Parts: sequence; structure tokens; C-alpha cells
Amino acid sequence: MAKEVLVKIKLQAKGGQATPAPPVGPALGQHGVNIGQFVSQFNERTKSLNGTIVPVVITVFADKSFTFEVKSPPAAVLLKQAAEIAKGSGIPNKEKVGKVSAEQVRKIAETKFKDLNAYDLDQAEKIIRGTAQSMGVEIID
Repeated sequence: MAKEVLVKIKLQAKGGQATPAPPVGPALGQHGVNIGQFVSQFNERTKSLNGTIVPVVITVFADKSFTFEVKSPPAAVLLKQAAEIAKGSGIPNKEKVGKVSAEQVRKIAETKFKDLNAYDLDQAEKIIRGTAQSMGVEIID
């Protein structure tokens, strides 16, 4: 018999560097989850993504046990890393803040593919290109 799901919590935390401090602690504490246990398991599973922001979906069951699924980093975070910029443009259609190559966009699309709503890699690449355009990042072909 399957366990009864109490709640699903969506968070973003730094890979390999999660702490019981906000946003992790308060989000889990209000549902009675063992925060220390989650933090240690999350840090162990995401140590290869050291410092990169990673979304995680935590399923909390009625008996206060939990499971979690780590998603791929947000496209904006991957684009900022590729372009080596701190943040996107405030006026993306006029002010460009960085450049990425078409090859880098393809690589980001491959990384994000399983979490995107796309049937093939070309469509995933278009989604990433749209994010880049919204951030003021130029794509060099």
C-alpha cells in the first residue's frame, strides 16, 4: 500500500551547500520533516553541482518521512554561467549584457531537456534561446 502524501514542497537551494537556514528550514519544519536528514542527503546527492542553484521537489508523507527529486539548474542560471555574467539585463531588448555561442546553447538545452516541455532537442534549444533573449544575452552563431 502506498504512503499517503501530505504535501509537495518546491525549493531552490545551492547544490552541495544547503543549510537548515531559510528557505530550507522553515519550509520543511512546518511539516515536521527532519531538516538535518534532508540537508545531509541533499548535499550528498548534489555535491557535483557545488554552488549552483538547483530546484528540488520534496514529497512529504503523512508519517513525516520524505523523498525528493533534484531537477536540473534553471536555464537562466546556466546561461549566466556560460556568459560569465552576474545578472541579466534590465532592458534586454536594448542593453545586451553577454554573449554565448550556439554550441553553448545546445549544451544547455541537452542539460535541461528532461525538465523542459519539448519533444526534441531543437525545440528545447528554442526555449533556451528565448530565455537568453529575455535576459539580454546575445547568441553568436
